[in-house]
This record gives sequence, C-alpha cells and structure tokens, in this order.
Amino acid sequence: MRLLLMSDTHLPRRAKALPGELLERLPHADVVIHAGDWVDLATLDLLQERARRLIGVYGNNDGPELRARLPEVARAELAGVRLGVVHETGAARGRERRCAERFPDLDVLVFGHSHIPWDSTAEGPRGPLRLLNPGSPTDRRRQPYCTYLTAAIEAGRLTAVELHRLPPRR
Repeated sequence: MRLLLMSDTHLPRRAKALPGELLERLPHADVVIHAGDWVDLATLDLLQERARRLIGVYGNNDGPELRARLPEVARAELAGVRLGVVHETGAARGRERRCAERFPDLDVLVFGHSHIPWDSTAEGPRGPLRLLNPGSPTDRRRQPYCTYLTAAIEAGRLTAVELHRLPPRR
C-alpha cells in the first residue's frame, strides 16, 4: 500500500495551486493523508476527487466549512497499521512523550502545523509510535525547501518513508 502525506497547504494564500509533482503522485497513492491547514475547500474537493482514499483533518487555520467536513483527529487501520492524523501536537520539546500518552493505540501519527519535517519514534504502552510531519508543499517558512512525504505499508509495517524536497517556485 502506497501513501502520500502532506500538510499545511494554505491555498490560495501561500501558493496558487498544489505543486505539479505532488499532483502527479496522486494516482499512484492508495491513500492520501492531509494533516490540516487546507484553508480552502477547493483543495479538499480536488483531493477527494482524485485520491483513491483520502484521510484528512482540519487545522487551526481552517474555517467552519472545512471543520464541518473534516474531523479534528482521524484514525484508520491500513493493512494492519493503526494510523492517526492530527494537525497540532504542541512544542517539539516533549512531543514524543505527549503523543505516546495521547495516542497509545496508534502505530503511526501524522501531524502538521509547524511546516517542519519530522520523523521520530516514541515508546508507547503498546510499542513504538512513529511520528511523521511531512512539512508543507507550498509554504517552507524558515525551512530550506517545501516538502511532502511518501511511505509504504508492507506486511503490517510502515516502510520506505521518504521526504521529498520540492524545487523553488518561480
């Protein structure tokens, strides 16, 4: 199973559209995950139309229309992997401990908000919890690149997690 992970698209404020590279990957992903701060309904509609399966949550910059269509926290079991998605996890310091306590039933937690790519593991009560933030494909803030993640699930395990750097917009 192939996953495409993104967050903090902030369209159309930070960019006019999703990057072409990201759109080209949509048909190849079995599941697309968006960890909030869509800002516009058009991006949600686009991903719902093009993705085989979409798992998304709302973020702190998402208005009432997006909040009406998306949960604050999403959970799904994907080929034996217990996955959760949330926008905010708080400060980087202590994140692993907080998330392991808040989400003891998960194997993987995808989050956003900071626009900073993140990949770490926390020891939880039921085993390790993998924490992933794909960064933002449209707003790098103080990061050197706009980013997103791809991953796979094989034999009930998350594998092939890869951070993709996008070329600067012209």
